Amino acid sequence: MENLQYPIGRFGVKPTYTDGDMEKLLAAMATAPTRYKQQVASLAETDLEKTYREGSWTIRQLTHHVADIHLLNFLRVKKLLTEEGYIATTIDMDAWAATKDATDAPVSDSLLMLEGITNRFLYLLKRVDEQAFSKSYYHPVRKIHFSLKAALHMAVWHLEHHLAHIQLALGKQPHAFSLT
Repeated sequence: MENLQYPIGRFGVKPTYTDGDMEKLLAAMATAPTRYKQQVASLAETDLEKTYREGSWTIRQLTHHVADIHLLNFLRVKKLLTEEGYIATTIDMDAWAATKDATDAPVSDSLLMLEGITNRFLYLLKRVDEQAFSKSYYHPVRKIHFSLKAALHMAVWHLEHHLAHIQLALGKQPHAFSLT
């Protein structure tokens, strides 16, 4: 069950992030919209309803969820950069995955969203100074502080995590992703 729930492993904050780690994270984020599009854009409606394990979200729900959370992660980073003492905004992910847009809307809408958010996210991340990378926000669910580098890591892990779920639902071998 753990392999299906966490096909690329659980997320964990690294104690430090090297320049190489940052390059790998930025590159993975940059290619994510294309990789999602390659996996889901041409799927039939019946394929979009496939799941990766009993009781899991459908490919359609996963695609919409990824766009939603990528927007949330971008918002968190913007707030981290502009508000002292920011406490991360959280959501009820299962409730969001049950809304009509998550269960019924065309995945093309979320693929477009994912591409646009990623472009803005990368534009911002490539232009912040080193001092900004030392800022952090508090995540009330995980009960830890996330530096900007750790927030980037979590955002990319989330993209990779659900792409692996989609690959599993399609009967494909999930890709591997790790900073180690």
